[in-house]
Amino acid sequence: MKIKEVRELSVKDLQERLETERTNLDQLKMNHAISPLEDPSQIKKSKKNIARMLTVLSQLSQDKK
Repeated sequence: MKIKEVRELSVKDLQERLETERTNLDQLKMNHAISPLEDPSQIKKSKKNIARMLTVLSQLSQDKK
């Protein structure tokens, strides 16, 4: 998910996607601990998506002040 796509989401959608992405990251980590993933870069991509979403959420909260 690119930053442009993240910025287009509403706050509610962004929070829902963030929760989904965190669950996905936990699942990826568990699966990778049991048996190596075919594409371990998925974990890194998931972390970056979470960071993007948190950044946009913090920017939106600062804009409201």
